[in-house]
Amino acid sequence: MIPFLDLQKINQPYEIAFQDKLKAVMQKGWYILGDEVATFEKNFAHYCGAKYAIGVGNGLDALILIFKAHLALGNLQKGDAVLVPANTYIASILAIIEAGLKPIFVEPSNTTFNITSDAILEKITNKTKAILVVHLYGQLADIESINQIAATKNLLVIEDAAQAHGAFSEKRLENNCNSQAYSFYPGKNLGALGDAGAVTTNDAALAKTIQMLRNYGSETKYHNEILGVNSRLDELQAAFLNIKLQDLDAQNEQRRRIAKKYLSEIKNPKIILPFWDFSTNHVFHLFVIRTQNRNDLQQYLLDNGIQTLIHYPIAPHQQKALKDWNHLSFPITEKIHREVLSLPLSPVMTNDEVDFVIKILNQF
Repeated sequence: MIPFLDLQKINQPYEIAFQDKLKAVMQKGWYILGDEVATFEKNFAHYCGAKYAIGVGNGLDALILIFKAHLALGNLQKGDAVLVPANTYIASILAIIEAGLKPIFVEPSNTTFNITSDAILEKITNKTKAILVVHLYGQLADIESINQIAATKNLLVIEDAAQAHGAFSEKRLENNCNSQAYSFYPGKNLGALGDAGAVTTNDAALAKTIQMLRNYGSETKYHNEILGVNSRLDELQAAFLNIKLQDLDAQNEQRRRIAKKYLSEIKNPKIILPFWDFSTNHVFHLFVIRTQNRNDLQQYLLDNGIQTLIHYPIAPHQQKALKDWNHLSFPITEKIHREVLSLPLSPVMTNDEVDFVIKILNQF
């Protein structure tokens, strides 16, 4: 069986280094917001080209805390509208709702699966105050054009980069008011050994507010300035992430090599391949194909020893948890959710495994 993602194989090369870090953290006896977190925040901010990185408990909290920080700073008010892709993972929507804001769903591009500037312009009203851009599957949305719209309309831009570690463009951080939410869930391109997340930004006031919010609203112990939560990246996960960060670029490049091979050698009229312009704007957290025969194809692949997953089977607006939006219709989003299938793709796949996946797909 070719697994969809072999986390044991991905983390095995780090086992000795992880054990050494575990011993060092235990000997130090400091487990929350210590040197390992501070070091990772510095390293990750530098890697992302940002001034600040704030480690938090997970990727969902990273998004929630960005919105709550903007509320605390007066940049947003409860009930403000936030544009968000209709085809994102539900966490993007949950963050908006949890912060007391109103999600406004926007249809994505049928080609890239990301929202476009044209679609955003169609949805902006006088109630719109922010845009949540999701870099879905590891591919950057057109952030330059979106930043230009935001500047013209005086809107905030928040980026859900949970799947896009290391996907960069020269213009991405040009807007100093932007902020990015990252997840280090074990299956991400940069994955911890548990839940973990971070926010990156160039906005000093936003960074300081998130630092307080993640720690009970406190900058100084027992002095609580704002209503906060407990969402702190712990020392051990930060230590593990510091080790793995060194290899992220090389592993992303291996993902791109596999993706190029898939794109050039999968030739089956029943399968629609993902769009990629062969720049560095895609890190292929997922390689997502489309087919009208998804269930048949998934079973056929499984019968031939290839595990796949569906990201995602149900659109957010059709989820029971979001019943207030169940009446809405988004044809492009719904079609995507009916047809997508994620193929195995990771930096530890062998050439033989990649060739086998291509061979079996071409025979379908």
